[in-house]
Parts: sequence; structure tokens; C-alpha cells
Amino acid sequence: MKARKEFTVLNLIDIDLKDQNSLSLRCIGGRKGLSRVITVPNLNRPGLAIMGFFDSFAHERIQIFGRGEVAAVNKLTEEKDLDSIRNFLSYSVPCCIFTHDLCPGEDFFSAAENADCPLLQTSLATSEFVIRLTRILANIFAPRKSIHGVLVEVYGLGILILGKSGVGKSETALELIERSHRLVADDVVEMHCIDGNILMGEGANKIIGHHVEIRGLGIINITHLFGVRAIRDRKQIQLVVNLEEWNSSSNYDRLGTEEEYMEILGVRVPLHRIPVKPGRNIASILEVAAMNERLKMMGYNSSKEFSRNILKWIESTQARSVYYGPDDII
Repeated sequence: MKARKEFTVLNLIDIDLKDQNSLSLRCIGGRKGLSRVITVPNLNRPGLAIMGFFDSFAHERIQIFGRGEVAAVNKLTEEKDLDSIRNFLSYSVPCCIFTHDLCPGEDFFSAAENADCPLLQTSLATSEFVIRLTRILANIFAPRKSIHGVLVEVYGLGILILGKSGVGKSETALELIERSHRLVADDVVEMHCIDGNILMGEGANKIIGHHVEIRGLGIINITHLFGVRAIRDRKQIQLVVNLEEWNSSSNYDRLGTEEEYMEILGVRVPLHRIPVKPGRNIASILEVAAMNERLKMMGYNSSKEFSRNILKWIESTQARSVYYGPDDII
């Protein structure tokens, strides 16, 4: 599993997010503490801690100050009870974020500066900010893993193509792109698990992520050749296809009734083993595999339906044989 780099408060401010994902964060104090490391993806509303109750205080979390918390701080400031504020900041919390464009008083500012605690501010409402930040931190702290393969989107389904070097993964991806499907990543796919059951994949390097290596031709730029319609930055991995060199002694699944899965970061993903040999159009097979998988998601399994029909036919024939002789059955 790939080790996650340290994520600091400064990294949080510098995240480039747009529109409905933007956090609108800015630093209003405690700049010396911007290098503090955020170690957990959870948030905390520190109302009780501000009032001096520190039992089970989740000090390792980002502290969110809404209208209630700011009102408590202002009350302590008016009563000149600064010990609770100093005790709160002595726990070395990662940072304090004030929503609704709220701002603490000068006493809180001074205490935060002395404790090197970063003070951040956002114009978002508390509930909306918590939703956005929780989603972002879940993505940042998600378990990650890199794998050698190709990730493509076929009919809206994310397919991870695996196989030995030279088996034809990139060539298959190129043919799929020519058929108006999209490339997510070639060569190295970085995967991360969200919410314990969603496996997302993207290119390990955003600069070279949409380039494909074709043996005998070299590196080609998919964006320049086919346009932005042929690429996407990330995609949920919903199917794994392992390309294998054809082996006449191997028993390949011919009915599709044997369901196989591959576990990646704790997520079970359907797996198909596709033998490769001259004359087989792998791109067409992957298109059919994508459509068939979408049918399964909708509740229809063609292999199981075929088996049920066969059983019905056999049972019908056996039932008729009870009343008719062998020569009577057509």
C-alpha cells in the first residue's frame, strides 16, 4: 500500500477546488502554525472544550467554530475568563476554522498567536462547510495503492485492464479510445478507497497520465490526438479484466456462471480473465463485458437466465416422458 504524504494546514488552504467543492479558506491568524500536520480526517465542534470541559476532547481533529462556539468565546472574553481559551489552545489542535465569516475577539487572537495555532476563516455556512471538508478529507486520507495497468471508461463503466507486459493492454485501450470510449490512466494506476466500498482510480502522474506507450510507435498524447472527449481524470473501478496469453491446456469459463472477484484495498471487484490470441478482438469483448456488467447491476444476469431456461427445458422433457413413450416425444 502506498504511504500517504504528510498533509498540513497549509496544504488544506492551497487545495485548488472550484464551485460546489470550494472551501473558500483564508488564514486570519497564527501563520507560524501553518506547518502543523493534520493526522485524522475527522472534525470537532469544541463547544464543551471552550467552556473548560476537556474529558474525551478530540484535540487531534480540526476544530470547527460556528455561531454557537463563537458566542461561547465572546462570553468568556467579556467575563475575562481567558484561562479556558488558553487551556483549549494548549492542546496543539491542528487549526481552528471559523464559518459564516465569523471572527474571534482580540483576546482569542492573541492567545492563538502565542500558541502558534492557525486561525482560518470561510464564508460558508457551518453545515455546508462540514459536508465539503469531510468529503475532501475522506478522499485525502483514503487508503491508496498503485498498480501496473490501464484504466478506461467503457459505456460509463470503469474497467481496469491488467496483464503481463507486452500482452496488449495499451493497444486495447487505444482501440477503445478510437471507438469513442475514454482513457483515465495508462501504465500506472493509483487507486484509493472511499467510504470503505468505492474504489477510485486515476493516473499516478497528472502530467503524463493521458499518454499511452505503443510499442513500435512510441509515446502518444491522447488529448492532442483525440481531444478532451477521449480522457477523464478519475473513475470508479467497477470491473477488472486480466488479459492472459492463450493457453490451450487451460479451462476457460464458457458459460459465465462462475463469478470471480479481485479484492483491492478491501473492495471486491468483479474479475474476468480474457485469453488473448491472434484473431480475437479484445476491444469488442471488453465492450460486451461492460454492457453485460451493467445488466448485472440492473438485476439481469444472462448466464444465470440461460441456465434457468435449460433447467426448465430439461424438467419439461422429463415431465412429458412420464405420460408418453420415447417414440411419442417430438
